[in-house]
Amino acid sequence: MYFVYTTAAMVLGFLLDLLLGDPRGMWHPIIAIGHLIEKTEKLLRRCFPKNQKGEFWGGICLVVVVTAVSTAVPLALTLLCYRVHPLLGFLEESLLCWMILAAKSLKTESMRVAKALEQEGLSAGRTAVSFIVGRDTAHLDEPGVVKAAVETVAENASDGVIAPLLFLALGGPTLGFFYKSVNTMDSMVGYKNETYLYFGRGAAKTDDVVNFIPARISAWLMIAGAYLGGFSGKDALKIYQRDRRNHASPNSAQTEAVMAGALQVQLAGPAWYFGKRLEKPTIGDDVRPVEREDIGRANRLLYRTAWLGLLLCVLVKGAVLLLLR
Repeated sequence: MYFVYTTAAMVLGFLLDLLLGDPRGMWHPIIAIGHLIEKTEKLLRRCFPKNQKGEFWGGICLVVVVTAVSTAVPLALTLLCYRVHPLLGFLEESLLCWMILAAKSLKTESMRVAKALEQEGLSAGRTAVSFIVGRDTAHLDEPGVVKAAVETVAENASDGVIAPLLFLALGGPTLGFFYKSVNTMDSMVGYKNETYLYFGRGAAKTDDVVNFIPARISAWLMIAGAYLGGFSGKDALKIYQRDRRNHASPNSAQTEAVMAGALQVQLAGPAWYFGKRLEKPTIGDDVRPVEREDIGRANRLLYRTAWLGLLLCVLVKGAVLLLLR
């Protein structure tokens, strides 16, 4: 019976995310994970030697501590709620699933970029996109701002939607928060700069491992979404096969390549990080110029991919349930 409850909780959490978006506030568990990462980092930096080896092993300890706490807390809470009453457990799982998924918030934040460009101009667009990307935005022209927003939607189709869904399908909120803790650590410390080159390496490599399969599943779901109509499925598949490795990360270009092909635009290329220009390969063909409307198109493909991801998870869990009977 628990199998049915946890599947229904995943579906309800998905629907709550699409309808209401990410709940805001200090009580949000992802914010709590962020605070845990900050406090643990400060403690470990005091405990380990301030050299390359010390920073590396301190970063490994950060991964162990944060993932352990982020997994143990939802597991204990879920077991307690189900022990009290199955309905309470179902409601608790549904709320946690809602907090793990981020399709609506990704759409909302990226569409603010399009709105800022349209209503207030380039400067406002740069400011809006700076909240959702890790690169420097002061050098971006309008096509650069649009490309940054589209790339974020593409990458987070996996990181913020499909990958969490897959972990929720495998182990409910317990594995869902394990994944989110890894993803949050990578976004906070997984940088190749002077501060985190060694300390953040463990988090970055762990993120690469846990996202390896989900990123590829996300890409194929997005290809299927492109073929369903309104996008160039043929180009999505072609660019994916050609450009999916055009990124330093083994995972980031997977969905970016599909998005570039589906929209028939060119993404990626040189970008500024921490005041330095990095030469990066392009993804996709420059069939047409990037335009503001591409942000909305990217979000439509994101939602189509999300629904396909939910369908896949429900079908797989249903097949497992039938096999167990």
